[in-house]
Amino acid sequence: MRILALVVLAVIIGLGLSYSLRSPSELTWGSRGAQDGSIVRPRAAVIIGETLYLVDFTARIQAFTLDGRHTGLTFTTPDYRNGRPSGLGVDNRGHLLVSDSHYHCVRVYDAEGQIEKTLSADFGYVSDCVQDADGFYYVSEFGQTDRITKLDSDGKLVLRWGEPGSGPGQLLRSRSLALGPDGNLYVADGCNHRVQVFTRSGVFVKTIGKAGSELGEFSYPYDLAFGPDGSFYVVERGNCRVQKFNRDGDAVAVWGSNGRGLGQLADPWALVVDHLGRVHVIDTENHRVQRIRF
Repeated sequence: MRILALVVLAVIIGLGLSYSLRSPSELTWGSRGAQDGSIVRPRAAVIIGETLYLVDFTARIQAFTLDGRHTGLTFTTPDYRNGRPSGLGVDNRGHLLVSDSHYHCVRVYDAEGQIEKTLSADFGYVSDCVQDADGFYYVSEFGQTDRITKLDSDGKLVLRWGEPGSGPGQLLRSRSLALGPDGNLYVADGCNHRVQVFTRSGVFVKTIGKAGSELGEFSYPYDLAFGPDGSFYVVERGNCRVQKFNRDGDAVAVWGSNGRGLGQLADPWALVVDHLGRVHVIDTENHRVQRIRF
């Protein structure tokens, strides 16, 4: 029976048809708490090498192995009385980009949690930051502004695009960014319930998805990430699930549902994909991380 199921799944994938994964995660770790190794409402994650960095509602940034073991490293941003960071990225040197949202800047840390520099350019609420192979930074903002800001490697302003709205190229609470294998910038346009794709010069390319709960539709997409094969994954806060898309932007699989059990999610904010293609889902209100394979 297992062999037959695998054959059917292979045929489905080969035909390019969509399918749902109902299985629980292959690994679940984390528990609520303020001590090292425990987490409270985790908000974002990034993988650097074999280490997963996670920021939670207490403003702690903690380092874990890919199997969820705390490495002994915990640190915080300089101040968090106004609010906590809500985005993590990685730069070209393998250093940590922390979107210090309520302090309107991006802080760059080395792998040991030592701050190196701060990027600031009259930002609003900073939600995410990525760096391309040429050294340019891209920062998503909302609140006071709904836009993308491009900085050079020294942090100097190069370009800005986007404005509040629901039309092509307009944004409404952009939550995260990812650079695709096609060289374009993918934006999780949260309150517009879609993913928008731009060139790195800010030219609108296309929209993926619309509001809804069917395959290929979104409810508050909060994070997206690319896998090593060029597929990308989107986690939806509203639908409490993860969707997988092929390189053409077609939805091919969905995993998860609302709940507290294994294989279920509660208000998920983020995800990250490792070099083996495993998806680590940040299960925010369940105070845990679930690792899955599509």
